[in-house]
Amino acid sequence: MQTFDVAIVGAGPAGMSAAIEAADHGLRVALLDEQSSPGGQIYRGVNGVGAERAKLLGDDYAYGRTLTSRVLRGGLEYFHGAVVWSIENGFRISYTRDGKASGLTADRVVLATGALERPMPIPGWTLPGVMTAGAGQIFMKQSGIVAQNAVLVGTGPLLYLVAAQMIRFGAPPVALVETQTQADLIRAAKYAAGAVRGWRYLRKGLSLLAEIKRAGVPRYRAATRLLIEGTDRAQAVQFHSDGHEHRIACDTVFLHHGVVPNTQAARALRVPHAWDDAQACFVPKVDGWGMTDVDGLFIAGDSAGIGGARTAELAGRMTALRLADLAGRLTVPDRDHTAAPLRAALQTDRAVRPFLNAAYPPYTGALTPDDATIICRCEEVTAGDIRRYAQMGCEGPNQTKAFGRVGMGPCQGRYCGLSVTALLADAHRRPPDDIGYYRIRPPLKPVTLGELAAMPQPDPEGEI
Repeated sequence: MQTFDVAIVGAGPAGMSAAIEAADHGLRVALLDEQSSPGGQIYRGVNGVGAERAKLLGDDYAYGRTLTSRVLRGGLEYFHGAVVWSIENGFRISYTRDGKASGLTADRVVLATGALERPMPIPGWTLPGVMTAGAGQIFMKQSGIVAQNAVLVGTGPLLYLVAAQMIRFGAPPVALVETQTQADLIRAAKYAAGAVRGWRYLRKGLSLLAEIKRAGVPRYRAATRLLIEGTDRAQAVQFHSDGHEHRIACDTVFLHHGVVPNTQAARALRVPHAWDDAQACFVPKVDGWGMTDVDGLFIAGDSAGIGGARTAELAGRMTALRLADLAGRLTVPDRDHTAAPLRAALQTDRAVRPFLNAAYPPYTGALTPDDATIICRCEEVTAGDIRRYAQMGCEGPNQTKAFGRVGMGPCQGRYCGLSVTALLADAHRRPPDDIGYYRIRPPLKPVTLGELAAMPQPDPEGEI
């Protein structure tokens, strides 16, 4: 079994930058990722994209090649197509690759598992033809495919980026149906100073909005009572906006109301988490270097709190500097000297985040949906079921498994967990921190019995 100084799980901007920086300081690095090429979701498939498609997707996407090219250049062990399904304290990492289970050990581990698009459970969200905005973007990045006759629904800057990219691909969305309100923008005004510091993000956002306006794409704001109409597939979006009821016929619906940290692996390793009101989700507790309370375990990038690609890249480098220091490859003064400009850049890059969180809050109607709305897609459990469990004495997410198998499907609660916590918190009139989250156990991803049976086992001396 191979042994490394550090194993990094996830090859997005945080994982790639951490791996590159750590390898540059002489550490033996293993970088594991599920995709066939590095980049994560934000830079998915960037190495195989031609110049024309890269131009349509934008400069921020093409920038990813500066990181992916360094990963592929060598100097570290890159395990592409590796599905990590267990991380044991110590650290032993088990993964499946090319249909075969295997493992490696590392002195320290960095979780750079990125973010998940926040599920948006509204009536009709499980119909064929309904997907996340990020999924629609993946089609464009990976295959150059863009959905025709689509409506974008929700809130957040990603909607503007996806809409602009669709316009450039020649298939502009039928409409943008947005849930943020004027009151949200007014509340965000108190963070104006940070927004000014993050003026580059604001400039990008205004540029995208101008592009959408030039294309003649209608925008509906402060939308409520969202409903996706259809029988065997999505056929229309219904909503209330500006004092009127609207119905927009379409073939595809892209939903989005923010992203949240992917905390499954951190939860499995018993990292303490806390509820973040600003982002309406749980985030792991880490220090300024990404170090957790679990000895030898670090978390970098969006999996430690949503900040975006640039913040993730900087955070990954910061974590690698601390790893180099702990491994004796970098003195503390040299570490701090190198980290100083990175820390300053992080502060500047994060400055706009409170403004964005306040201006584009999650859609309330999807945080606590109507009773008939499905929450757990794997087990087809509704919001009303969760509320009924609470009335029957269910106190937390783990108990809901006994009441109705919630969170026990293939996704292991990744997509219903926050909704279950929010519903129980609302039903019991208690804060989310008191309600808690699922207790996550391996396997983190599905693994077959055949893969387990064929996996090499260590002998009593610890060797294969």
